[in-house]
Amino acid sequence: MSATVTATDTPLRLDEYLRDGFTVLRGALSRAEVDAINAEALRLCRMDFDHEVGDGTTPDGSVAPAAVPSPAAGDSDAEVLRRYLCVHFPHKLSELMAQALRHPRIVDALTRIIGPDVKAMQSMLFLKAEGKPGQAWHQDELFIPTRDRSLTAAWIALDDARVDNGCLWALPGSHRPGVLYPEREHEDPNYDCTWEAYDFPYTQDDAVPLEVDAGDVVLFNGYLLHKSLPNTSTRMRRALVHHYMSAQSLLPWFHQPEVYMGKTDFRDVVQVAGTDPYAYRGYQEISVPQVRPDRQGGCKR
Repeated sequence: MSATVTATDTPLRLDEYLRDGFTVLRGALSRAEVDAINAEALRLCRMDFDHEVGDGTTPDGSVAPAAVPSPAAGDSDAEVLRRYLCVHFPHKLSELMAQALRHPRIVDALTRIIGPDVKAMQSMLFLKAEGKPGQAWHQDELFIPTRDRSLTAAWIALDDARVDNGCLWALPGSHRPGVLYPEREHEDPNYDCTWEAYDFPYTQDDAVPLEVDAGDVVLFNGYLLHKSLPNTSTRMRRALVHHYMSAQSLLPWFHQPEVYMGKTDFRDVVQVAGTDPYAYRGYQEISVPQVRPDRQGGCKR
C-alpha cells in the first residue's frame, strides 16, 4: 500500500458521517491496490499460504480443522472463490492484508472520526459470488462491544457494488439513539448469519442502498443498522471489512474469568494510529484466521 497519499486526495465528509452514521471515501484505493488485494484473496482461498487456517477460534488460540476442503488443483478461480462466503482475520495470513488494515487514507479519516489513537481488532474478507446470501439487519456494536461507542467499520469495495450484486443497505441516522435493538434467529434464505435485529423505529422505506465502486470505502458507525441482500447478478461482490475503535477505551469483546468487567480488555489488537495507553497490558494472539461456507453463522459472538 502506498504511504504517500494525503487526506486531501480523499476528502472525508464528517458532517455526513455524524448525521447519517456513514459516509463514503470515493477512490480511496487505486485500481492497482484493489487488484493486488483481489489476487491475494484468491491465493488465500487456494490455501497458498504458509499458515494453517481453521474454522473456529478455540480458547487456547489453537486452530480447529478446516471446515471447507482445499480446492482441487484444476479448479478455476471462480470455482475456488465460490467455496467461501467469508474469511475472518485475513490480516493474520498476509502482509498485504495487514497493510490494508493500516491504509493511510482510511487511517487519516478514522483519526478524524474516532480520535488520534486508533486500534483495529478485526478484518473480514467477504466473497459474495452469484447466488450467495446477504446479511440481515444488524448493528456491529452488538457483536463487538466498545465502552465508548467508538466502533467504526471500514468496508472496502473490491468490486463495483450495486443493488443486484448485493451492496450494503443502511438506515440513515439509526446510530444516533445509541440503542442496541433486540435480535432474533431467522430462517430467511436470503440472509446468512442466524440473527437479525428487529423492533426498531424504521421501515424498509427508510433504507438506502450504498452503491459504490471498487476502491471506494464505506465508513460507518457501530450502532448503524445495516444489511445486504443476496447477489442476484453474475458478477462477484468482494469486500474487505475492518473494524476499529479508540485505543483510549478498553475492549470487553470476550469476558475474562476472574477479571472485573470494568477491566476486561481484548488485547489481540493492531495499533494503527497514535499511541496505546494500555500497551503496558501487552498484546496477545487470540483470534484464529477462519474460513467458512454460508449458513454457518458469521457474526463474531
